[in-house]
Order: sequence, then C-alpha cells, then structure tokens
Amino acid sequence: MSSPWKIACLAFLFLLALSMSSFGQGVLVNESASAVQLPRHRIWPPPHPPRPIPTPTPTASYAIKSLEVSANVEGQIAEVNVSQTFTNTGSRQMEVSFVFPLPYDGAVDSMTLLVDGKEYPAKLLDAKEARKTYEDIVRRNLDPALLEWMGTGMFKTSVFPVPAGASRTVQLKYTQLLRVDGGLTDFLFPLGTAKYTDKPIETVEIHLNITAPDEIKNVYSPTHEITVKRPGPKKAALTYTGKNTVPEGDFRLLYDSGTGEVSTRVLSYRPDGKDDGYFLLLTSPKIEQAEEKIVPKTVIFALDHSGSMSGNKIVQARDALKFVLNNLREGDSFNIVLYSSGVKTFKPEIQPFNEETRKEALDFADSIRATGSTNIDAALKSSLSLIQDSKTPGYVIFLTDGRPTVGEMNEMKLAEIAKTANEHGARLFSFGVGYDVDARLLNRFSNDNRGQSEFVKPNEDIEDRVARLYNRISSPVLTDVTFKFGSKDESTPSYGTNRVYPDGKFDLFAGEQLVIVGRYSKPGPVDVLVSGKVGEEDKEFHFEGVFADKGGVEKSGDQNLAFIPRLWALRRIGEILDQLDLKGQNEELVKELVEISMQYGILTPYTSFLADENANLTDRASNVRSSRELTRNLSETSGESGVRQRAANQLFLRADRVGDANMGEKRMEAEMAMAPARPAAMAPMERRAYSGGMGARSSGSGGIMADSSSTSEPIGGRESNVRQIGDRAFFQKREPTKDAEKAEYVWIDSTLTEEQQKPENVTRIKQFSDDYFKLVEDHGPEVTPFLSLGGSQLLNIAGRAYRIEP
Repeated sequence: MSSPWKIACLAFLFLLALSMSSFGQGVLVNESASAVQLPRHRIWPPPHPPRPIPTPTPTASYAIKSLEVSANVEGQIAEVNVSQTFTNTGSRQMEVSFVFPLPYDGAVDSMTLLVDGKEYPAKLLDAKEARKTYEDIVRRNLDPALLEWMGTGMFKTSVFPVPAGASRTVQLKYTQLLRVDGGLTDFLFPLGTAKYTDKPIETVEIHLNITAPDEIKNVYSPTHEITVKRPGPKKAALTYTGKNTVPEGDFRLLYDSGTGEVSTRVLSYRPDGKDDGYFLLLTSPKIEQAEEKIVPKTVIFALDHSGSMSGNKIVQARDALKFVLNNLREGDSFNIVLYSSGVKTFKPEIQPFNEETRKEALDFADSIRATGSTNIDAALKSSLSLIQDSKTPGYVIFLTDGRPTVGEMNEMKLAEIAKTANEHGARLFSFGVGYDVDARLLNRFSNDNRGQSEFVKPNEDIEDRVARLYNRISSPVLTDVTFKFGSKDESTPSYGTNRVYPDGKFDLFAGEQLVIVGRYSKPGPVDVLVSGKVGEEDKEFHFEGVFADKGGVEKSGDQNLAFIPRLWALRRIGEILDQLDLKGQNEELVKELVEISMQYGILTPYTSFLADENANLTDRASNVRSSRELTRNLSETSGESGVRQRAANQLFLRADRVGDANMGEKRMEAEMAMAPARPAAMAPMERRAYSGGMGARSSGSGGIMADSSSTSEPIGGRESNVRQIGDRAFFQKREPTKDAEKAEYVWIDSTLTEEQQKPENVTRIKQFSDDYFKLVEDHGPEVTPFLSLGGSQLLNIAGRAYRIEP
C-alpha cells in the first residue's frame, strides 16, 4: 500500500472512530484450565480478599520478564513496535492465547504478531464479539480483571503452548492514527495490563520519537516521569524506564507543535453540568531561544558555612556553588554571601559575570570552610540588599543546615525581615539540608518571596539538588507572567475561574513545561491571555481554547481526562496544608481537606485514617476530628518529622502528574516524605502504636504512608485498600458479621451518599450472574472499570446504589 493511500485510508477510518489511542500491551489467557485468576504480584490484591476462588489452580501462573516499546510518530501517525517476554512460573505446561484490548475503537494498519519469531494469526474482534470473549473469560476464570476493557474491540491470537519454566517473547508491530484533543496529539499505551504478573517486571522501557511539521512545543505526560531530549526544533525523543516495577496505570503522552515564542493549550473536564469544571493549561516557550532572547538575571548564592556544615556537607555545598558559577551566562550578574556567626560577601556589590569574575569566584569558593554559628537574620538582609534593580529578575539561592542561633531567631519576625528587605521582588529559593532546619521558616521565606523550598535528606547529594533547580531557572524567557481567561462574547465577560494553581506572577523558562490547573463555572470558547515581560518590554500572547460543558457540544464524559480534577485536588490539598501550617488551625480548611481526600482517594499524613478498614466514611464529624488532631503535628517545625511534613507538602504543591507516586524511586521518595507525623516526645514503642493504624498505600495519585523508623516496607506491607479509578475513589472497609473471626470486606464508592447506602435503597446483584453481565451491557465503559476491582462492592451507577456480592 503506497504511503499516500495508507494515510488517506487511516484518515477516513479516523473520521469514523469516536476516539483513538495506541495499543499493543497484552495479557496471556490460560486456555487449558478453568477458575484460574490472572496472576498478580502481591501489591495488587486487596489486603483482605473476600473469599477464595473456587477450585483454585495455584500452579498456573506467569511473570512478565521484560517489556519494551518503541514508537515513531510523524504528525498523527504512529508506528509502534512492542516486545514482551513472558515466563511460565507454574509447574506444568500452559496452553495460552494472547489477548490485547483496544482501549478505544479505532483504525489500525499493518499489524503483525510473532511468538518467538514465528508469526501467529491474530483476529480483530469488534466490540460486540470482544464483549462475548471477555464475558467468557470472566465467567470461566471467575476473575473480573479484564472487564475494564469491555465495550471496545480486541485482538486475540490462536492458542500456543508455554512449557513449565519456559519463556515466550511476543512481538507486535502496527501502525495507527492518533487522536487530537484540544490541539494536543494523544499517544496512549495500555501499560496497565502489565500488572497481570506474579513478579515485578525486571525492565519496562518506552521510547518515543516524534517528528512534527512545525516546532514541537508542549510535551506532557500526566502519568509517568519521562526524560525528554530535543535533537531539533521539530523533533523530540522521550524515554520512560522502570526497574523491578509493576505498572498500575496506562502510559499517556500529549504533545503539540506550532510557531511562535510561546504555546498554550487548554484541556477541560466537567463531570456534570451542575458543578464547576476543571481545566489544565499547558504552556511552553520556544525550545531553542536565541541567546539575545534569554533574559539576563541576577543570582545571589547565600551559603551557610557554620560548624555543623563541616565534613562532606561543606564539600558538596562548595561544589553546588561552583556548578552555579560555571553555568551563569554572559550578561548575568552575581554575588556570594557566606554566613555563620557573621556575614561575608564575595564582593561588596553585584558583579557582572565574565571569565575573570568566574575564576575569581571559584577561588573564593575553594576557600570556604565550616565554622561558627548560624546568623540567618544578617544573611537575609545582606543577600536581598545586594539586589538593587527590579527590571532584572533576581534569584536568591539560600542554603542552610540549621536553625538560627545568632541575631533574630523568632520565626515570624524573620519572615517579616525577608519580606521587608526584598524591595525589588527577588525570587527566594530555600534549601534545607538535613533534619535540623526550621522547615516551616524556610517555607515562609519561599512562599512570601515567589520561590520554592527544597529539602535535602541527610543521604542526598546537595550539589545534585541545587543543580536540578538551577538548570530549571537558568534561562528566563518571560518574567512576571500572568494568565487571564476571557471571552470574545461581551455577554460572557468572565468564565469564573477559581482556585488556579500556580496563582499570581511567575517566570517562564526556556525548555520548561508549565502545568496550570484550576476550576471554571461557565463553559464555552475561551480566550487565554498570557502577559509578561522580556526585560523591560511588555509582551502579550492570545490563545483560544474551550471549557467543556457536560451535555453540550464539547463533552467531557470521556474518562481519559479524569486526571485533571485529580491533579487539581493534589494542588488544592497542598495549598490547604500550607495555610494550616503557616496560619494555624482552621475548621473549614480541615473539613475541606477531609472531603477532597475522600472524594479523590488522596491520602495525606493527616487523612490517612481513611484507609483504616474500620473507619466510617459517612461519619464526617469523626473524620474531621481525627484530621484536626493529626494536623496539630504541624507544630513540629524541625527534626525528621517536621522536615518530612513540609517535604510532603511540597509534593502536593508542585504535583504536575498523577502517576508520580507509583513510579520507581519516586515511590520510595514519596514513602519517606509522607511518613505520618508523630509527637517527638513519644517513646519508640508508643510511636509504633501511634502510626500502626495509618499504614496504607493509595494506588493512584495519593500519598504513601511509611513508618519513618524504617526505610523498607510501608506499614502493613504494600497491599492497597484505597484505589482511584477514573474520577472516583474506592475504600475497602470491614463489615461486622455474626462470626467475629470471619470478617467481610467491601469496596465502597466515595460518591455514594449516606442516604443511598441505606439497605432499602441498595440493589443487590450476584457477581458473574446474568444480572451482573446485564449491568455491564447496559452501562458499558461507565461501570466496567469499577467492576474490575472484584470482591464485594458498593457502587454508584447512574445515581443508584448497587451491591455486588461474590
């Protein structure tokens, strides 16, 4: 088939399809036995399976050893290659078929499938045929796992053998057309099917090479942390790598291309037509900026060299300072402030950056030694007074490993000193090293002065953390940036945007992908005005978008965009915790914290009781009391608990994707950061008892609880009793029974009201019965992802409560 004809055919099929995505990740279905669940690693099953599968066959199982995906995307056409190796971990031969679902109905071309190099026929089943096949698999295996894909088509191979202990490598190659939503091309790979494995996958690799007709601008993954390289303006190479991981969600990538200095795109999601909708705004400047378009900046590096910084810390701090000095640009200006008992500067005034001043400053850095106390008061005044120009953006990197011990030591007064001394609007970035810092004080500095806080754990490299921040802020393109949303229709002057994060003025840097989330009250076409400064010159950019209206032309019922309100919820929680921390107890904020955490299944150190199997979700008053009591631990401003609480809050405030908590090292970082706060005076045994009921992990965007006395497993292991699916949260709760030793557990839909949960208002349905599959047939994709949880469930379906019983 010639290339133009192929493109024409794909375009025609695309017009017929409702939506499109990439696919290829598949599942092995054991055809030689019945009543055999798909395998799961131990993190997947709920902590309390309601009852065993009848006639289980534990010897039939498999593990995915590796998964490699490579795709070349030109415009909207993706050519995808997949290689996946399965190993039979059971004790006998398995006769299996390879099933891979289409997350959306759509056009696919040039499909080939190889098993260990031998080509196998694969039949494409339409949605109706696929539904029958899924239903047969579910009935036969008594396992609802595959239900989440029911309602769309699938490919299914003929049966092939996998001997005990043997491996099979399945290779797929196909071409497809990607869909475009809100001006963004959408690449979706159903990585979530790889959770059906009885061991973690040794290696998961995704490589995506994009070529666009115009310069590639926004590149964003709401699900995974990706590495992006730019071989040229119209090319992008993206990589995701996971080691010893069990994927829990699909891989998603959104990108656009175009001309101009700044690109902005708007996506929106409105669950219903009554409440506010949610929007996500992506903005990115031109990737390769001409040197003359990079705004000159002033950088002050304020370094604590008190006695506590001795040893490896002062060595790393010197190296961090040298990194900044070696990466300044011609036209920048700088100075160095050293502080301990007193203050010493590199030069009395700001210095222009050139080769001569660079070498002199490097010599100065080599002379730094640790000695004395910690005079934060004088360091602030000296650092901020050096900046004498509001026209040039100023950045203060303020690094300390301790609390103030000389000069003013009152937290509130020091915060006021920083605001008063900052006459020219410098951005203050605080680095707290170790657990002896006053974490709340550093947060105050950054919050009040347009910066952010970073907390460096004792075993982390100071230079690496400083370098990561500096690389992000090294090339300002647009400063004092603001966003406004309006309409060309004078009758609709405002869209009622509210709770927008980040809010206020900020800077936009070359190569940065800025993610903004917020809410809106009015749907329809929207005009986005981006304002800022390039040096002293004012700049304005206009972009068009649409705020979706449920039931209108622009519908948002697609669960594909359900990540937007969840991302907003993470940021809103960060703001609530910040306000509780900096302004004290507030009953209304605590109530909102509980409500948002419950609605979206986001656990925090202050709402982790929601994961307690005995917690009553409908007892709002009791839950608020528990949360209020736990927020009192914010009084700990220093020490391991005090620092971790603020580090956890930073994760919420700066969240730019919903999948971070599930990804490799990010998960471990989150576990450590999200350790439940504990009163410092408690003895070790009391601390364990205090935190023992808080051990839970949310499998989606929520935080992860860990016992901070241990660096290994979270309390309670890695089993999850909180799940997020689409725009809903589910909590597994224990139900009382006549036999106290035989507890029953049920997944409860957080959208259910107390009235809906009353027995007389609940419709009971037997799992795997005809009524069960009738429910699937009637409601399709609106309900199948929820049913895939399995076990006893209490669901909200079209406003009615249904009890699914095994």
